[in-house]
Amino acid sequence: MDAETQKNHLKAYGITYWTLSKELKVKWLLNYRGGAFLLPDTEAIQRECQIRGVSFEILSNAQTEGILEEINSPSQNMEAVVLEKAPKIAVYTPKGKRPWDDAVTMVLQYAEIPYETVYDEEVLNDGLLVFDWLHLHHEDFTGQFGKFYAQYRASAWYIEAKKNAESLAQELGYNKVSEEKLAVALKIRDYVIGGGFMFAMCSATDSFDIALSAEGLDICEPMFDGDGSEAGYQNKIDYNKTFAFSNFVLERNPKVYEFSSIDMTRKRMIPKSADYFSLMEFSAKWDPIPTMLCQNHTALVKGFMGQTTSFKRNEIKSNVLVLGETKSNGEAKYIHGIKGKGFFTFYGGHDPEDYQHRVGDAKTELDLHPTSPGYRLILNNVLFPAAKKKKQKT
Repeated sequence: MDAETQKNHLKAYGITYWTLSKELKVKWLLNYRGGAFLLPDTEAIQRECQIRGVSFEILSNAQTEGILEEINSPSQNMEAVVLEKAPKIAVYTPKGKRPWDDAVTMVLQYAEIPYETVYDEEVLNDGLLVFDWLHLHHEDFTGQFGKFYAQYRASAWYIEAKKNAESLAQELGYNKVSEEKLAVALKIRDYVIGGGFMFAMCSATDSFDIALSAEGLDICEPMFDGDGSEAGYQNKIDYNKTFAFSNFVLERNPKVYEFSSIDMTRKRMIPKSADYFSLMEFSAKWDPIPTMLCQNHTALVKGFMGQTTSFKRNEIKSNVLVLGETKSNGEAKYIHGIKGKGFFTFYGGHDPEDYQHRVGDAKTELDLHPTSPGYRLILNNVLFPAAKKKKQKT
């Protein structure tokens, strides 16, 4: 999985998932040649690699033992993690949403990793309990319809989406979309606390935490829910209820395309040509989880924008790990934490290979980006739940 010898990093994850689905175990060789996968040598796996265009090498038993011995050496920042079971994957996305509107859905399809879609009805009916891994589409959990009001309130798609969301909320027994979305966020919170793995991108990151922090408060202006917001709601925000963020200030103006001070989009002073974020280095033997999530063939990854592009460093809770950052701008791009028995990862931006995606833009063709480092980070998270749980070293 290094830069020099792998022709299709993204589909390699699909091969690994496919192998796990055949009830075969895989070893993920952390920090060895870009995070290589050690698979059983079968004709079926070789054939599948050839069909999908994935580069591979056949090793003798002696070669394999030599590699594992090197990895096991205390002097090497490497580790071999056993992947045991193909995780069952859910993508939280509205019915009828086009797959290319979401980077995770696109890369799952490209890598040929199976998934199911769920939305509010399934979540509220405890449908998440059968899944190991959940991705949140670019959702607005605050009930402000993505803060698209200023630019798109007269657009047919915005009017239709708002009407559909209001109808769904009423069907599910809620007076307002904000109340229904809060109920969904609380169910997702419980799923993670109970041991689930949650991955979110773009506006699903900060809007999720904002919804949790504003439980019981009305933070929506009349154009969103028909009545005024609660007086002084900023002072009533409960940061103890959030996953990742604290001490943020909500954006009160409904015409500003922003949820809060968490996001760095409007504060960035970085030209596109210099927009990169760096992945942090962790001890593979002592910190295998963050090491897994940062596996890549480069430590420097191209930046990309979104409604929520990146996170203000000093508004991230101290118990949350920063996995990727742009230090010069004081921002985190990629963060990870533990909540109860489960895990969450937040990744800023919309599409790792579309620098500034806009409504109506053409979809990204991943055939043109088979070695994308930005997309690899998503797929690291997909395989993370497959890892055999080790006892913590103390």
